[in-house]
Amino acid sequence: MARVSIPTDQNDAAVEESDSTPPQQMIETEDEENKSLTKKIKDLEICVPIAYGTISFWLGKKATETQSHMWTVYVRGATNEDLSAVIKKVVFQLHPSFSNARRVVESPPFELTERGWGEFEIAISIFFHNDVCDKQLDLFHPLKLYSEAEHGPLSTKKPVIVESYDEIIFPNPSDKFLARVHNHPSVIVPRLPPTLNLPHAPMDDTRRGDTKDHPHGQWFNRFSEADELLKLAEARQQVQNHIVKLKRRLSMLEG
Repeated sequence: MARVSIPTDQNDAAVEESDSTPPQQMIETEDEENKSLTKKIKDLEICVPIAYGTISFWLGKKATETQSHMWTVYVRGATNEDLSAVIKKVVFQLHPSFSNARRVVESPPFELTERGWGEFEIAISIFFHNDVCDKQLDLFHPLKLYSEAEHGPLSTKKPVIVESYDEIIFPNPSDKFLARVHNHPSVIVPRLPPTLNLPHAPMDDTRRGDTKDHPHGQWFNRFSEADELLKLAEARQQVQNHIVKLKRRLSMLEG
């Protein structure tokens, strides 16, 4: 897991250097490009967990020399939520051998499906809405068609899936962004002070975020903080068990 902090704009550095503004208060910064004032919340961070990866299926009897697998590359919410309240578009850069190797997806689900025979690294660029962040997030992910963990005959029923989990941090968010996502099921927002007044979010924005059924949902990993803590606890227990075994062997050799 990685936590990626993205300044929401070039004014954030100036905002963070000022200590005269009380915590979690609304301040105004000037947008030099649009010549307008943006209201931002100081000393507050919004966390957006995302999962990105590929899932590939062997085509079996339908496989050819140049098209042996069907695969999908995607960016999704950690538990498959719609992230269009945060993400404006996603650009996938495929291998140059593909026709129109630069693919732009401007609506959810942020994914594309192709067919091919080879593995390669896919560049993923995530662009956010103007009131979220003016910087893009660049990621890289390997397309895997063959399992490295399992050996034996290929199967058309069980796919090969490789996923990564990141948490994107947006410091000093705009009031419009915060209003749109403060009730979003996959966005982590700290408790807000009762004196903080947010603008009304449009209806089409408040509906975003509902979990959607995905045809590959049964194969997706479920990422959560509780799951991560459980994995750490299991790994710690395995290390402790290994240490006990080593001590036993050492005592036998010395005895």
